[in-house]
Amino acid sequence: GNIEHRDAVLDYDSVEPMTDEAGSPVMRWDGVTTKAHPATGQQVPDDTAQVVQWRYVNPRQAQWPAVDFIVGNPPFIGAGAMRGALGEGYVDALRGAWPKVPESADFVMYWWHRSAELVSAGQAERFGLITTNSLRQTFNRRVVQSALANGLSLLFAVPDHPWVDSANGAAVRIAMTVAGAVQGDGKLLTVTSERSSEYGEVKVELAQRQGLIHADLRIGANVAAARAMQANMGLSNRGVQLFGAGFIVTPVEAAGLGLGTVTGLEKHVRQYRNGRDLTSTPRGVLVIDMFGLGVDDVRARFPAAYQWLLERVKPERDQNNRATYRNNWWFFGEPRRVLRHQLNGLPRYIATVETAKHRVFQFLDINVMPDNKLVAIALSDALQLGVLSSAAHLAWATAVGSTLEDRPVYVKTTCFEKFPFPGDETGLTSQLAERIRSLAEQLDAHRKARQAAHSTVTITGMYNVLEKLRNGEVLTTAERTLNDNGLVSVLHSLHDELDAAVLAAYGWTDLSLPADTDALLLRLVELNAKRATEEAAGTVRWLRHEFQRGNGQVEQSAIEGNAEVDGGTDESAPAAVATIAPKPWPTGLADQIKAVADVLADAGTSLDLDGLAARFTSRGRWRERLPTILDALVALGRARTQDGGRWVDVGR
Repeated sequence: GNIEHRDAVLDYDSVEPMTDEAGSPVMRWDGVTTKAHPATGQQVPDDTAQVVQWRYVNPRQAQWPAVDFIVGNPPFIGAGAMRGALGEGYVDALRGAWPKVPESADFVMYWWHRSAELVSAGQAERFGLITTNSLRQTFNRRVVQSALANGLSLLFAVPDHPWVDSANGAAVRIAMTVAGAVQGDGKLLTVTSERSSEYGEVKVELAQRQGLIHADLRIGANVAAARAMQANMGLSNRGVQLFGAGFIVTPVEAAGLGLGTVTGLEKHVRQYRNGRDLTSTPRGVLVIDMFGLGVDDVRARFPAAYQWLLERVKPERDQNNRATYRNNWWFFGEPRRVLRHQLNGLPRYIATVETAKHRVFQFLDINVMPDNKLVAIALSDALQLGVLSSAAHLAWATAVGSTLEDRPVYVKTTCFEKFPFPGDETGLTSQLAERIRSLAEQLDAHRKARQAAHSTVTITGMYNVLEKLRNGEVLTTAERTLNDNGLVSVLHSLHDELDAAVLAAYGWTDLSLPADTDALLLRLVELNAKRATEEAAGTVRWLRHEFQRGNGQVEQSAIEGNAEVDGGTDESAPAAVATIAPKPWPTGLADQIKAVADVLADAGTSLDLDGLAARFTSRGRWRERLPTILDALVALGRARTQDGGRWVDVGR
């Protein structure tokens, strides 16, 4: 049978228009049509371009015919693009019908999960699927890990292979996997070289290895099985997600809104950095951050900034499907309350670009607001900056992280929270710690000084040259200029000395990187397991002891607020409450709605998205369903919204 159509995973009786309580069709902006704003002239969503939303009646898992082997090339649609490509109603029906597939998983993983179920149950011998190479990414990998834990083995895999469709010019990266209900080794093929031919196809050379293939499509150290450690928890987060380009202003525009003349505005207009600002040339822009203020306060205290946001942010937010984004249009869609708490009181913090060719960590001043594409780590000690910048950690991050096309992705839950830092039991003496601190401070200062001295020097440029120097490649004329301006050979020596110091801190001076990367990963996995055992027995090697043992632990489980407002604390925001044991996140939609309603009813106060998410133990992008569930509870009369992006039980 044909399993490559979208209806191969979802069956239903019929499709009908969604209706509201009054029986009128539910309409939404078509996501495409725009019009000129009368005041600014900028293109904004055209609220008259509405399309009907559809409901799938009696959705259920589609049944597949009885076969011996399953082979297919299912649709490639990322989790974030599914609603736009398939429609709200279809995605809701799909996720409701397949509760065991994480909501953060790509569309293709429904086929992978279903195939694995059938093979595990003995209803098919093997399956082989072509998927995107994102199969190895954290949220897709969970599906694979679950299947392997249920008795399947990967018998053949190609983690990353070019795919060129000469008919329409599409060029993507794919993975190929074959699995069976047997225990044993598999054949792993990895691409060693690629070159295009005269007719558009790609000629590929492959290297072959035999061994136990793990869920991340690797042979060797089972980094995918590493566990998160308490010592690293509560310190890392992605930056804010604006949901409105109108929040970003230039220094000139900010001055026109009153920065420097209107009292208190300086606390709400901050420096802003995204990934390109860090890897290339900083834009020098600012961001309007009204988090912690009600809309009436913004209008009364900062009328020019209010009008700016009203005209440039609200039209876009008005068309957002999530009620919390529509109703709280004057501040960021994801303001990251937890991150703000983590950074509170620090003079600086560590940041890295989530997706980048070169994995670089650097200090950012506490006044800099990080973008959603940055991973912020709430540590100000250069000792941790040095360890994170070392070849040991970079090898770990490459192995356990994800990839986007051919660029590594730093996933905080695997790259940071599972990484075992060196400690006194591994050989980290006070002298070594000071040595690592000194080298890390020099490294951070050197890069920033060269960028300040030469506008053409960028992080990406410096590390491109550094890579060629390490490989012994001859530099071009432009690269020699960059080497001179960026003093890249100095950068080279700093990294070499830092790498050696960090390996000494682990007691692994017998290793030479990158040649001994496999051995390094095996030792890090063993150290991770040892630390996890220690933590279970009560010994935790905290990275930021006072914060994590005290206020930080409250934040991780049930932080509610203390939103900072001009002159002190927002009295409308309740203080942090005592530690509450988080609950597991349910799998079924009905159980999820009930669980969120119960949390609101038991809370005794209002909660925001971060506060709600902290009441559940599961990880991943499952929390993206929270706004939809909250909208449903509001519609059912079980909850009501408050200013500042908070929800409260109707009985409160």
